Amino acid sequence: MSTSQVFKLPDLGEGLIEAELVRWCVSPGEEIEPDQAVAEVETAKAAVEVPCPHGGVVTELHGQPGDVIAVGAPLITVAVSSPQEEQYREEERAGSGNVLVGYGTGHTAPRRSRRRPRRVEQVSERSGPPRVISPIVRKLAQQHGIDLAGLSGSGPGGLILRKDVEAAMRRTDSTGPVQDGEKRTPLRGLRATVASKLSRSRREIPDASTWVDVDATRLVEAREVLRERGVGMLGLIARICVAGLHRFPELNSTVDVERNEVVQYDRINLGFAAQTQRGLLVPVVSDAGRKNTAELSAEMAELTERARAGKLGPEELTGGTFTLNNYGVFGVDGSTPIINYPEAAILGIGRITDKPWAHRGELALRKVTQLSLTFDHRVCDGGTAGGFLRYVADCLEDPVRLLAEV
Repeated sequence: MSTSQVFKLPDLGEGLIEAELVRWCVSPGEEIEPDQAVAEVETAKAAVEVPCPHGGVVTELHGQPGDVIAVGAPLITVAVSSPQEEQYREEERAGSGNVLVGYGTGHTAPRRSRRRPRRVEQVSERSGPPRVISPIVRKLAQQHGIDLAGLSGSGPGGLILRKDVEAAMRRTDSTGPVQDGEKRTPLRGLRATVASKLSRSRREIPDASTWVDVDATRLVEAREVLRERGVGMLGLIARICVAGLHRFPELNSTVDVERNEVVQYDRINLGFAAQTQRGLLVPVVSDAGRKNTAELSAEMAELTERARAGKLGPEELTGGTFTLNNYGVFGVDGSTPIINYPEAAILGIGRITDKPWAHRGELALRKVTQLSLTFDHRVCDGGTAGGFLRYVADCLEDPVRLLAEV
């Protein structure tokens, strides 16, 4: 004897209340084990696999790849045997719950979010105001002048989803109908989050940029010596960057606009840009100020690999206090990077290439790169920013300088 069990999209944590279905990991009629991954979803912060606590035969998949599913909405229906279902109910009463991979509770009691998302069942009982629970959907509608009161939601109970707003955007696009040969791609998921964050940075932060050319010949030589120990170029630059932040902590801060205060962090959580198939991600090395060069390099390499595999959790993509951006990997010399809101500064590194350089009174071919620092002018003036940049440049030109300061 078997009973049907509907597994709903679990609480995603981090204030996330919806996710886009990327792909199904199972098919109708397939027999699955308890806690087997049944779907991959993409939130605004990461791509994760969703494990189903029920074992049995899959009878229904609720949604198609590309659909946006609200937390609490049906995800998959499984036919389970009665003994197995009773075992699950016992585990549920004992405190186990539906959590995503990377959001596990381990052996501690699950933490309660201060801002619990309202469940879909509650939304269906509402009347009057538009039925929408996602702040992302609200913001998207506001940015494009869409009146939510005039929309009919396609979600459970008339819930307005992102695709409903996007459909309204296409209908009201002032540029007119799509012309032959045009391609339009909605800003969704990670791309929408990046776009919103960068727009907010430009809109709210009075930034300024300063840059300097650097002779990185000795840095390249040091990397070759340390390569066999697993130390890469980015790890070396990160270590120098951290040393610079210890000397100029004003740049390791943020601005609390509501209280009109500059908040200086007591730890350095170093974010670094990593290009992946999903787009640009910024993994964060927590407490980077307490790690040596080898530890920094190893952790950055691991985070980069997991970012490209789509295996990073939200906690590894948030909480940064300063960002390092190596755009030189794209073969470009310079850029004016946008600050990763709400941080106060970002350091960019261009490609390292052979250039004529005045060295010891003679013209020589040296390994030259360009550093570019964009900073929030509210947290410091040009003297502090220039001092930090000059210190980093001097250490790149003479890496042994760091050893003398230990």
